[in-house]
Amino acid sequence: MLGDLAGAIEQLAVAIASLSEAYESLDEETADALEQAMFRPVQSAYGRAKRAYATFAARHGYPERVFEAASPGAHAADPRIYLERGVEAVEAADQRIAELQDSLLPVDVGDPELRAGLSGTRAAIADVPARGRRLLRTVGR
Repeated sequence: MLGDLAGAIEQLAVAIASLSEAYESLDEETADALEQAMFRPVQSAYGRAKRAYATFAARHGYPERVFEAASPGAHAADPRIYLERGVEAVEAADQRIAELQDSLLPVDVGDPELRAGLSGTRAAIADVPARGRRLLRTVGR
């Protein structure tokens, strides 16, 4: 179960790295829109998921884990590439958490804090892919 959550956290780290790269390549107005619509919710979800992982592991005697910063992938001159990578990473993280929730493992272990952390993480990123696609339509035009 922690492995699945760790996979989602790693995908959120990829999203943060990708969105950070996109931010650096955009004009100020578009970069501000990116920060508001995508970066902040993903960063919030990343923190929430890491807390859920850490507190669950501590409560159940599992070792701590440090999550490293991720790479945004191969360099691209086009910020849309980074935006697409960010959207894909958020979707992958959401899918991993959804599968974990659907497995009912968090219910079986009887840990309401973990279930709340998973739900809160998914809620934070729920609109990010749609926002990212809307932003993609405006970049470079």
